[in-house]
Amino acid sequence: MEQDKTNSSKTTMETNYAKHEDNPGLPKVALDEKDDKKVGFTIHWSIIVAVIALAIAYFFFR
Repeated sequence: MEQDKTNSSKTTMETNYAKHEDNPGLPKVALDEKDDKKVGFTIHWSIIVAVIALAIAYFFFR
């Protein structure tokens, strides 16, 4: 039963939900976490390139 209370990083899951009733927001660690993956930048440019490619294809096959 104890193995069910752990996740893949082997940290225990929180079960004391009443402890955070007065402040249910994000934990300080999540707010201060460094953005080192740059996914937002990649997705932003991927969408722009896809829209341009679709516009070119639309005008080419029109």
